[in-house]
Formats: sequence, structure tokens, C-alpha cells
Amino acid sequence: MGVPEPLYLAPRLDARLSSLLGSAEFLHGLVDALGSPLNVVLPEQISDNLERFRSVYRRHHLGGEVFFAHKANRSSALVRRFAATDAAVDAASLGELQHVLGAGFTPDRVLATGPKNPEFLWLAARTGATVNVDGRAELDDLAALVRRHGLPRVRILLRLSEFQGAGSQGAGFQGTGVQVLTRRSRFGSPVREVDGLLAAVERHRDAVELIGVAYHLDTVGLAEKAVALESCVTVMDECRNRGLQPRVIDIGGGFGVNYLADRAQWERYTTALADAVLGHRPAMTWRRHGYGLRSESGTLRGALGLYPSHRPDAGERYLDQLLSLPAPTLGRPLATLLLEHLYDLWAEPGRALVDQCGLTLARVLEVRRTDAGDWLVRLGMNAGDVSLEEHGVLMDPVAVPRGGGPAAAEPERAGAEAVGVYLAGNLCLEADLITRRMVFLPRLPRPGDLMGFANTAGYCMDFRADHAQQQPVARKVAAWQQAGSWRWCLDEEYWPITRPGGQA
Repeated sequence: MGVPEPLYLAPRLDARLSSLLGSAEFLHGLVDALGSPLNVVLPEQISDNLERFRSVYRRHHLGGEVFFAHKANRSSALVRRFAATDAAVDAASLGELQHVLGAGFTPDRVLATGPKNPEFLWLAARTGATVNVDGRAELDDLAALVRRHGLPRVRILLRLSEFQGAGSQGAGFQGTGVQVLTRRSRFGSPVREVDGLLAAVERHRDAVELIGVAYHLDTVGLAEKAVALESCVTVMDECRNRGLQPRVIDIGGGFGVNYLADRAQWERYTTALADAVLGHRPAMTWRRHGYGLRSESGTLRGALGLYPSHRPDAGERYLDQLLSLPAPTLGRPLATLLLEHLYDLWAEPGRALVDQCGLTLARVLEVRRTDAGDWLVRLGMNAGDVSLEEHGVLMDPVAVPRGGGPAAAEPERAGAEAVGVYLAGNLCLEADLITRRMVFLPRLPRPGDLMGFANTAGYCMDFRADHAQQQPVARKVAAWQQAGSWRWCLDEEYWPITRPGGQA
């Protein structure tokens, strides 16, 4: 069927990240000095993102904390810049806990989450961090550790899961009689086990102080999260009936990011992908990869296994929508329900707090034609260095030619010539593809050009990076603007203080 027509998935670029990508000489200088791949983080952006979440709290007249889920990115610069705000941090491992304490967070601003070994529990208890308890066994282990080492009482949350309530999939879902059951999770305790959990908390009153309950659901479904939040209010009422004094409901993360600039591009691409899988148009992917879709006797089967890359209501807007929803049973807005009970709201954004906070750069090493006639562009990185596709995120890179400005993949333009390429990594593996889909660029890149992958700071920058085949992992730098120009330092050298040389 020939070459497919160009289809674009242009990244959403806010002012700061757009300015950085427009600084071709600066970016090439960084990669020349520090190698390919290279990660660039923008610490000032994370404080701007925090303010957007804070504005939602103010709009709904709620108190509480915003925690940065550190697992989204290993950057010291981002964590240190966040420590300079009045917000808090979620540490999900012993190493992360050590990192945030060294970055300037005091223990009262730290929440210990995730699977915990004895060392992690001990350091959290020893320093005075709050512990998000995953289950009954962890609660017993923590209490025993506190008694054995003579530590002060530890503040805890009980993480719950498997909620069930009435609702539907719409915004005004009360009264429909449809049952909403949140999906199973290997984390947290099923809400039906609350009586046993609270009995254990009462036995361990000398070792722990229950300050609230928590949940984290692996879903974008507002109906499920509304059921969970209302259920947590009910559990808090039961806690108070038992003489406990909880005051916090932690709704976890999952607020999402809007990666793409144009909704129509996303809809066009996903429609065309289905047509290509069915054979109604030329292949758009390497070896007809279907991203979860397949053709069976001319019928489309499977499910599209992609992140919804165009999500205009992601981040703080998603939080605002959740708090504005009527409670499934009680009918009042969820924010009103929290206010009536005088409960604080805790949230743990990860991806959403580092939205627009990072860029991953790779040098073009080779451009060649395959036997099938496809253009293959080999980069100085591998799929683990920019795991966009691993996380189901489809987004065009920005080409930064050497000696010129950026040549971003753009929406369709009259008379524009575009070339479709596949981006391959530097590992000796057939599967090491940076993009399984054909990416359209304004022109064929040349060795020495850069490919910039925008908005990678949330899980896609270093979450999967390793030293496979002894290839170097990306170094990381922090960049900021001062007096109209870009400045930088190594990520580990960044501190949010003013000093000679210009860092602020």
C-alpha cells in the first residue's frame, strides 16, 4: 500500500520547556560535554506545578499536604527544589528516604510508603516520618520494632483497597443503582478487613498513632476514586466511634499528565492505527506492532494498551474534578464531605508534579535504509533511557539540528515534506527500539543532530535505565534561566540557594 501519510503526535510544550528546546547551541554544548544520552531537569517548574495543586485546595477551602512521589524521578535537583517549598515528599524505599532527608526535608514532611524492609521501617520510625502502613503484618512489625528499640510512637495511615459502592461511570452517578467495584491491588488491605485492622491499632496504641486512612488506585476512573474517597470517610467515622482521632484522608496519586498539544492528532492517530492493524492502510509500526490491537479474520480484537496521551483534564484539573463530584451515596460534593468532617486532604502526585520538568536528549549516530525500504535512525541511547513506550506514552521527539534551531514534528502544513523514520537504540537487541511506531520528522536527520524527548521527568527518564551491555546511562543536569540565558550544573550540584555564578 506504499508509504503511510504523515501522522503527528506533537508534544505539549509550555513556555519554559519550549524555550529550552529552542536553545539549540546550549543543548548541543551540553551533549558534547556530557555525552549521549543526557537528561535535563527544570527545578523551577516543579514549584510552579505545586502552586497549581495548591490552588485547587484553596478553591475547595481544604487543608492538607501535597506530597511529591519521589519514585517518579531520581533527581536530586527536583527533590531539593521541592524541599524549599512548604510541601512534603513520599519516599517509597530506604534509599529514597535517605535521599529526601539529605535533600532538606524534615521528618514531619516525609511519608514512607510502598513495600518496606526492616531497615526502611526503622529509619522512618527513628527519624519520625509518617508511615503509610500497607497491611496487618506490616503494622505488627512496626509496633514490635518501636517497642524493641524504645522509639517514640509513630504516626501511621492505614492503606485500604477493594472498595465497593453505588455509582455509574458519569459525573452525576448517584442513584443509578450500578455497583462500582475498584480493581484488586496487591497493595493495601481490603476495606472489608477494617475491623481487624482497627483492633490491631488499638492493641498497638503504645507504639503507633493513627492519623488517617489512605488509598491509591491504579486507574483514571473518577467513579472508582469517588467510591474510595467516600468509603474512607465512613472508615474514619468508625475510627472515631472507637475513640481514635484520625484527621487525614490520603487519596494517593494517579492525576496524570497531558502529553500532547492537539486532541485531533491523537484521535486521528489511534483511528489510523486500528485501520493499519486491519490492513486498510499502510503499516504505521515496526513489523506491524499493534499496541494491543490485532486482526482476527478482518475483525479488530484486543484493547489499545496506551496511556491516554491527550488528557486536558489531567493534573490539578483532575483533582478539581474529583473533589467536585457528588459522593456516590451521600450526594454532596466530595470536597464538602471532607469539610463537614474537618478532615485534611493528602495527595501524592508523582508524574503530575514533574509535568514539563524534564527533557531527554540523544545524539543521532546513524541514518540508513532497511531492506524493506524504511528509514532507521540509530540514537546514542537505548529504550531504557527514555521509556516512553514502556509506559504507553506516544509522543513525537523534537529534532534539534546541529547548527540550527529546533525542527519539531509539527501538525500538518500545506506543502510540507516529511519523512517517516523508526528510532532505534544502541543495544545489540532486535527489540531495542525507541519508537515502535513510525515517527514523522520535517526532514531526514543527520549524524550529529539531537533528538529531544520532551516531558520525560515523570517515570520515563530514569525509571528503567540500566547499564545493559555496559552502555552508559544518561547523566543528569539541572537547568534554569537567568538574565535571559540558560545556565546549568550537574544535578547533584544543584541547591536552591543564591550563590555567585548565578544559581537561584
